[in-house]
Amino acid sequence: MKRNFTEKESVKRAFIIDCALRTISENGSFNVTMDDIAKSAGLSKGGLNHYFSSKDELFEATFQEYFDRIFARSQERINSFSDPLDKLLSFDWLFNWEDQDVNIGYPLLFDCHALAVRNATYRRIFHEWVERWVNMLRVAVSEGIEKGIFPKVDPEDTARCISAIYHGFATRWYLDKEGHSTKWAIEYYRRTITGLIKGMGGEDIAG
Repeated sequence: MKRNFTEKESVKRAFIIDCALRTISENGSFNVTMDDIAKSAGLSKGGLNHYFSSKDELFEATFQEYFDRIFARSQERINSFSDPLDKLLSFDWLFNWEDQDVNIGYPLLFDCHALAVRNATYRRIFHEWVERWVNMLRVAVSEGIEKGIFPKVDPEDTARCISAIYHGFATRWYLDKEGHSTKWAIEYYRRTITGLIKGMGGEDIAG
């Protein structure tokens, strides 16, 4: 049952989630206990239980917060461009080692992958994350079609392809730094997405 918190408690709860984000990112979800997060947040275990009754509840809230945060930033970024192709190519920041969200986020993302293999809750969280990305990209693809810049293709299928391209490049870039540089990731995700659009008939799109 969803609990109601005072404004002060809600601020504290958000602080706990932020501590959990960092602790899980640094140590891995399989190695983190409620005691670890309580210590990080400066609380007793009983104090932590006031806000989260179980490890599952806290971890689910933490992963959801991460996905919400990254999506909000991605939406703001894509909205800062007017050209539909620029919108689809607007995520260079996902390949920036100096970006705090990137450094915290990728370990959380891969932890979510591992948890989702056998846990329906994390599969749902991941599915919802993917669908939000697809919908965001679909809007940009549809805009390109309406403006006559992109060929008339299925916007959703195209958005799913673009989402998968980002996911694949990001995975290689993060997990194999020696073989996949930032320059490689940015140059070739841009080439791949532009080539995908051109391959569907949009030969006039600038590369």
